Amino acid sequence: MSAYPNAAAVTADSESADPCCDAPLPVLGRDVTVPLVTGGEVTYAALDYAASAPALQRVWDDVAAYAPYYGSVHRGAGYLSQLSTDLFENSRATVAEFLDCRPGDQVVFTRSTTDSLNLLAQALPADCQVFVFETEHHASLLPWRDARVTYLDAPRTPAEAVETLERALADRDPHGPALVCVTGASNVTGELWPVRELAAAAHAHGARIVLDAAQLAPHHPVSVRELDVDWVAFSGHKLYAPFGSGVLAGRADWLQDSEPYLAGGGASRKVARRADGGVDVEWHTTSARHEAGSPNVIGVYSIASACKALTEAGFDSLVARERHLIAKVREGLAEVPEVRVLSLFGDDAPRVGVISFVVEGWNSSHFAAALSAEYGIGVRDGLFCAHPLVRTLLGSDPQDPGECGAPEAAPGERSLNAIRVSFGAGTPDEHVERFVGAVKELVRDGAQWKYRTEDGRCVPDRG
Repeated sequence: MSAYPNAAAVTADSESADPCCDAPLPVLGRDVTVPLVTGGEVTYAALDYAASAPALQRVWDDVAAYAPYYGSVHRGAGYLSQLSTDLFENSRATVAEFLDCRPGDQVVFTRSTTDSLNLLAQALPADCQVFVFETEHHASLLPWRDARVTYLDAPRTPAEAVETLERALADRDPHGPALVCVTGASNVTGELWPVRELAAAAHAHGARIVLDAAQLAPHHPVSVRELDVDWVAFSGHKLYAPFGSGVLAGRADWLQDSEPYLAGGGASRKVARRADGGVDVEWHTTSARHEAGSPNVIGVYSIASACKALTEAGFDSLVARERHLIAKVREGLAEVPEVRVLSLFGDDAPRVGVISFVVEGWNSSHFAAALSAEYGIGVRDGLFCAHPLVRTLLGSDPQDPGECGAPEAAPGERSLNAIRVSFGAGTPDEHVERFVGAVKELVRDGAQWKYRTEDGRCVPDRG
């Protein structure tokens, strides 16, 4: 029972949903209009959820309701500090419930998925071997700088992914610590990975596994127990809570045995001077060990609010509607012969609302710029911070030029990049319908405007 019962009062009325919005969970900015280079304005179609999803209206309302009560967490005796501390720790419990954590698991609040996985990388035991597929987002691919890393080739089926991992683990030193890092859903293809089977393979060979759920958690339920993963990481900004917080949740032992991720107030339980003039520090063994500094209580509360909103909406209905949107997009793109959708596991693979493609005869940056400037549609172009995977899918030489999110090629020039459309619980049908219609029109008729490269981006030529 909370010592501060009025903490519940900072939660906004959940009946603020827009009855005119056909998306199951209204998002902030759904009525924003943007200018078109061809004249006039149109409601912005935000179809870049895989980069950052818009804030749920519910999340924004909850944060706004709490903001007047903001106070320091774990620091003050005043009412607002105590209320904020209560809200912060209740949010930790909400996230643990959302992830179906085990008794004894810790929920550590971080800045993002990238931050969470770097924290875990810093906590690895000595001489730990890490196994990671080349298909991972850079947040999962790159943090393991002090470990022995085995990079696994991209599999072409879920079964091949499990077989590849099993072979690699069978060849490792059976006595040393090992960690497998795998995504739950690809940020490039949207395809779901066989997480439970990969976890079973890891554990059968004495290894542990961390799940990058950045693209999975906003679309599907994530159960630490059912998937039998040791840790899970995700970001608030992809979970409709873009206020600068992330989560690492899972087993406590490696986290307790490692040095604090950051040294400072909050992580330390006791600090005392020694007779020789030095300092002795006793660190916390709870989640606070890796949460030094004043915590981002608004970011943490926004994640908890999003977790509650998704749970209350019901993942069964959210998944069913998203499959409807996925089918609309894929069927529409299939009607355009010049479009090639990128896939590892094939057309029938289950997936979330993330689809990447290339268009014959078009530079992807040029195509994405035209979608934005002429149709008010926001998508992503580039290599999506997953360079090895996109290079594999495009069949390109690893030395081909390409920069994450900022291709340097001019319109019409061949370059290494693709287009990604992504959507979720806040996406109205009209947005994906407009997108499909725009793709067909651009391929058939071409762009109505001229474009040029400016600071590495393709932009309308207004000169």
